[in-house]
Amino acid sequence: MKLDLLRHGETALGGGFRGSLDDALTETGWAQMRAGIEGAGSWDVLVSSPLQRCAAFARELEARLGLPLSFEADLRELHFGQWEGRSAAQLMEDHAEGLGLFWNDPYSYTPPDGETLLDFETRVLAAGERLRARFAGKRVLLVTHGGVIRILVARARQLPRSQLMQVEVAHGELFHLAFDEHGLREHP
Repeated sequence: MKLDLLRHGETALGGGFRGSLDDALTETGWAQMRAGIEGAGSWDVLVSSPLQRCAAFARELEARLGLPLSFEADLRELHFGQWEGRSAAQLMEDHAEGLGLFWNDPYSYTPPDGETLLDFETRVLAAGERLRARFAGKRVLLVTHGGVIRILVARARQLPRSQLMQVEVAHGELFHLAFDEHGLREHP
């Protein structure tokens, strides 16, 4: 399976830790996503996170391209607990130490009341395996979140967990992976 990963664009409530918050895309966000897939080729199927910052664009593509669309709840973003909706600058005021620990080693530090990165990684990789089995031989466009893409790209690059946060994922950025019986790898 060829797996193209598209990160959602800018959202109405701004940057920061969006997690499970379900805010809409801005006009800039829509433009970022449209630009991200321009000239990217053709897909056989669309898969999306159910959160509207991904799902709304996936529905637009479904209508425009006439492709089947399914939603995968396990490919939603990491739940950031008490940090949801807050920016790094805001967290520096009252959670500076925790924020530093999270950025340095997110597998060892979980935001208060948040999802552990190990649990997040487990659900994302399991969802990826389900997609691989379901769409073998197909080219899939997955519309999802920065954290999901970081996990999948880090796995494809065979990065150690300590380097997860070094995978940069911009709004509307498109990544190309291949997923087969040997696992994930980057694909030109």
